[in-house]
Amino acid sequence: MSKKYTRREFIKISALGTGALAVGSGLMTDWWSLDRPSIEDPKTDGDRIVPTFCEVCFWKCGVLAHVRNGRITKLTGNPNHPLSNGKLCPRGAGGVGMLYDPDRLKKPLIRSKKRGEDVFVEVDWNTALDKVAHELKAIRQKYGPEALALFSHGCGGSWFTQLMKAYGSSNIGAPSYAQCRGPREAGYSLTFGQSLGSPESIDIAHARCITLIGSHLGENMHNTQVQELAAAIDAGAQLVVVDPRFSVAAGKARYWLPIKPGTDIALLLAWMNVLIEEKRYDVDYIREHATGFDELKAHVADKTPEWAFGVTGLEPKLIRDSLRLIASARPASLIHPGRHTTWYGDDTQRARAMAILAALLGSYGRRGGYISSSKMPIPAYSTPSSTHKPRSPADRPKSGGFPVADEVLASGLRQASIPGTAAYDIKGWLVYGTNLMQSLPNPKETIEAIQHLDFIATIDTMPAEICGWSDVVLPECTYLEREDDLYSAQYQQPFVAIRQEVVPPLHDSKPGWWIAKELAARLGLGAQFPWHDARVYLRKRAEAGGLDWTRLEKSGVVLGKRTPVCEEEGLKPAFGTESRKIELFSAELKTLGADPLPNFYPPEEPPPGMFRLLSGRSPVHTFGRTTNNQLLLESFPENEVWINTAASKAISGFGRALKNGDKVRLVNQDGARSMPVKVKVTERIRGDCVYLVHGFGHTSKGLGRANGRGASDSELTTRYKTDPLMGGTGMNVNFVRIENHEG
Repeated sequence: MSKKYTRREFIKISALGTGALAVGSGLMTDWWSLDRPSIEDPKTDGDRIVPTFCEVCFWKCGVLAHVRNGRITKLTGNPNHPLSNGKLCPRGAGGVGMLYDPDRLKKPLIRSKKRGEDVFVEVDWNTALDKVAHELKAIRQKYGPEALALFSHGCGGSWFTQLMKAYGSSNIGAPSYAQCRGPREAGYSLTFGQSLGSPESIDIAHARCITLIGSHLGENMHNTQVQELAAAIDAGAQLVVVDPRFSVAAGKARYWLPIKPGTDIALLLAWMNVLIEEKRYDVDYIREHATGFDELKAHVADKTPEWAFGVTGLEPKLIRDSLRLIASARPASLIHPGRHTTWYGDDTQRARAMAILAALLGSYGRRGGYISSSKMPIPAYSTPSSTHKPRSPADRPKSGGFPVADEVLASGLRQASIPGTAAYDIKGWLVYGTNLMQSLPNPKETIEAIQHLDFIATIDTMPAEICGWSDVVLPECTYLEREDDLYSAQYQQPFVAIRQEVVPPLHDSKPGWWIAKELAARLGLGAQFPWHDARVYLRKRAEAGGLDWTRLEKSGVVLGKRTPVCEEEGLKPAFGTESRKIELFSAELKTLGADPLPNFYPPEEPPPGMFRLLSGRSPVHTFGRTTNNQLLLESFPENEVWINTAASKAISGFGRALKNGDKVRLVNQDGARSMPVKVKVTERIRGDCVYLVHGFGHTSKGLGRANGRGASDSELTTRYKTDPLMGGTGMNVNFVRIENHEG
C-alpha cells in the first residue's frame, strides 16, 4: 500500500530542500538586506498588517503583509482568501526580497548608446515621460495609432491596456497566451464550448484519481492546486503521471509513464481505445451529452496499446493498467489540463485529446473533475467613448491563419514588427512586466524586430534583458508599494480582492497607474483617466459593484455567493458548442480543413549525439523574474542540466563519465551556446532528452546576483513550431549536445 502524504510532507518534498521550506513557512522574516540580520528576529507580527494580493506569479494569492517601523517583516497567507487559504508558496513568502532588492530599477533611464549596449543616463520623471509621449505622438502621426503594440504580463498591465485603447490600438498581447496556455484554451473550447480560464475550474480536492500529463504540479507551484493535491492524496487519491522526467509528483504516483517526448497524443489515443473496447467509459453520460462517438470509436479502433508501444516506448501492460486505474475513479477522475502547453506545434490537438478523454470519463461538470465557476460583476469606471475605431490586430501573417485563436498573439506582434510580414507594420512597443528575451522563443528574432522599431519603452521593477534594448526604461514600484485594479476572479467561490500599498514606493519608482495617467495627460487622453488616484478609482468601482469598501480594505477580499458548481450539487452540465453538446468529432475543425479528431504525427528525432531540450519550473522561482531574489536563491541558487546516467557515460570530450557538479555547455542544433551549467546525472530522466529549469542564465549586467548564474533554455530555443490552429509556439523542438565548458 502506498504511503499517504500530509500537506506538510508534500510541500516539504516539493520545495526540494529545507531552505525553501523555511521561506514557505515564514521563518525568513527580516532578510531585506544583503546579509542575514545581525539582531535576533523578535518574532512579532509588526505594528500593523495590510492585506493585499501577490504578484510574484500570476496566481494572485491573498497576502497579509506584516509591517514594523515602516518596513515589511514578513508575508503570510490571508486565511480569508480562497486562493491562499492562509498559506503561501515559497516564492510568495519570499516576495519581500523583490521589494528590498538592491538591484531593482530606481530612476527613469534614457538610452545613451545604441540599442542592446545597456548604457543609459538617469533622468527625472518629467524628462522621461515627455520623451515617451513625444515618441508615441510621432508614431501616431506618421503611421497611425495601430502601429503601437503593448506586451503585458501582470495585473498592473491593465492601466496600460486602458492607455492603449484610448490611444487607438488593439495590438495588446501577453506571452502567457501563445507561449503558454493558449492551446489548452482552444482545445477545450472546441470540445466543450468553453475555455478553462485562470485559475482553472477543476476540482482537485475531490478527485479520486488525478492524471498529470507533462504538468509538474508541485514544482510548478500553483498554491491552491498544490494544497488541494496534498489534501486529495491525504484522502487516498491516486496519481498517474505522464512525463519523460521523474518529477516530484511522479514520486507520489501509482503509475509513472516515462513517455518518449512528443508522443502524448499516441498515448491518449491508446487510452481511448482501451476505454471504449473494454467499455470502461461513461456510456450514459456520452449518450446524453456528446456527439461524434461513433466517429471516435472508429478512429481509435486500431490505436491499441501495442501500436502505442512502438511510438511512446511505454509497455502495453503499463498503458492498460494505468488507464484502468484512471477509469475506475470516474467521474471523479481528473485529467489535469496543465498550464504551459506549447510543446510541439500540435498542441491544440493534444489538448483536444485530453478533453475527449475527460469526456469519456464523464468528468466534465462533475465533482472531482471539471466544475463550473462564477464571477462577481464589478462595473467598469465610466470614461468617454472613443470615436476612433482601431484596425484589427496585426498579429496574424498576411496570408491569415490561426483560426481558433481568441487572443492577440504576442509572437505575432513581434513578427508584425519586421516590415512587410503583416497587414501593417508595428513601429513602437510598450513592454510592461515581461522580459521578452526569455518569454518569447528565438531571442535573435526579438532583437531583429526591435531593430526595426522607431521606439521601445519598458515599464518594470527589475533591469531585465529587455530593458537593455529599450530607449526609455520607467521604474515601476513593486506590488507591495502600489494599488492595482480590483481582482474579480472567475472561480468556484467567486470573490473580489484588493491590492493595497503596504509601504510607500522606494527610490524614485512609481506605480503603474500613475505612469499611465501621466502619459495619457501628455498624449491628450487625460479624460480617460478622470480619477485623482488609484484609491479613488478602486473605491468608486467597488461601491458601484455593491461592495462594502471598509470591509474590503480591512480583510483584503470579499466573497460572493457560491452557486452550484457540479451535477452533484444540482447543476446540469452545459456546453457552449454550436450543438450544445460535447463535440468529440469537431465539425468546426473539419470545415477549417483540420483534423476533426486528433491524429498522431511522429516528432522529429534528435540528431546523432544530441538530446531533446525540455524545460520546467522550480517551486521557488517564477520564470526569470525571481532569480535575482536573495531569499529565493538561498534555496535554489541555479539550475542544473539533468542527463540520464547511461547517456552521461557515452558523451565524448571529457575523458571519463560525467558526474554530478561537472560544468558543461549546451550547444543547440543552430550553434547557440549556453553559459556553463552544472550537471545533474540521474536515473530520473529518459536517455533521449535533457532538462533545465527555466529562467536562469541572465546576461543583464544590472542583475547582480542572477547574471551568469546557470544556463538559459531561452537562448537555446532558436526554433519553434507554430500551432496552425491557434498560433502557439511549440518550443520543445530544439536539440542540444553536451560539451566541456572549457572546450
